[in-house]
Amino acid sequence: MQRSQAFFLNVKVMYSVGYAVSLASLSVAASILSLCRRLHCTRNFIHIQLFLSFILRAALIFIRDSVLFSSEDHFHCGVYPASCKLATALSNYCIMANYSWLLVEGHYLYSLLSVWLFSQRRHLWWYIVLGWGSPMIIIIGWSCARYLHEDEGCWETRRHEWIWWILRLPVLFFIIVNMLFFICIIRILVNKLRTEDMPGSEFTQYRKLAKSSFLLVSLFGLHYILFAFLPHKVSETSSEIQNLIELAFASTQGFVVAVLYCFLNGEVQNEIQRRWRRWRLEQRLQTAPRRHRSSVSQSGGGHTNVSLLPKTPTHHTTI
Repeated sequence: MQRSQAFFLNVKVMYSVGYAVSLASLSVAASILSLCRRLHCTRNFIHIQLFLSFILRAALIFIRDSVLFSSEDHFHCGVYPASCKLATALSNYCIMANYSWLLVEGHYLYSLLSVWLFSQRRHLWWYIVLGWGSPMIIIIGWSCARYLHEDEGCWETRRHEWIWWILRLPVLFFIIVNMLFFICIIRILVNKLRTEDMPGSEFTQYRKLAKSSFLLVSLFGLHYILFAFLPHKVSETSSEIQNLIELAFASTQGFVVAVLYCFLNGEVQNEIQRRWRRWRLEQRLQTAPRRHRSSVSQSGGGHTNVSLLPKTPTHHTTI
């Protein structure tokens, strides 16, 4: 018992650090895309929504821990049943929102490459409905099933596996559809490269975006599928290793998203460099008049050496 408590405390510190790093990096990334007017576009708006879903996920982890644990080693789900259930439901909602907004990323990139007349403004509202609305409908259905058939503890028990498949099936659907989108995207990019139907800079931009999105979908999809189908009735050691790997990867997902979609983004790097150069130029322009005034004051307030000579009386001559 003491060994399991020590293991849990170490794991709790580990994933708390991971979620803190993710929360900080995502907040910086969302701020950069929001405050820089040159970066305002539909693509970056979708990035911001994806960032927000991971920010909410990380914040809810800390809220859930504060609700569940009043100290480092005491579990209080029985004391706060409503708060625990709400925290668990909201955490699952944020996880589903992560995958729904990844699906939006894939569909948006596919639409840009395949649809000639793509109305970004009209599709934006459908993206918001898909990204935030569909997880809400699913989580309401899951909460009703939990309340009616397995209203136990903090809604983290797995006595009825079919209830958890209410969450798993939509996420698996998001992952599979996203993979199909990226297979089509790769095919389109290869065809455009062969026919030279796209400028080099535009092709490079789409290729980098596709590479980042495909990497995220592959990593997150593999992670979810792997741990969704692992058996839950295993030995204590296997369960500890499984929980350690899963929580370590889940807590740093937000950091990976911020790095790929913001910090390694060429447009973002160019905008930050431009603002940095402009700030340095403004600082130089502000310090230049001060240096000029100080040099003038040191030279005698603008008087010349001739003005400092004593005046001699002038002699008028008459003829």
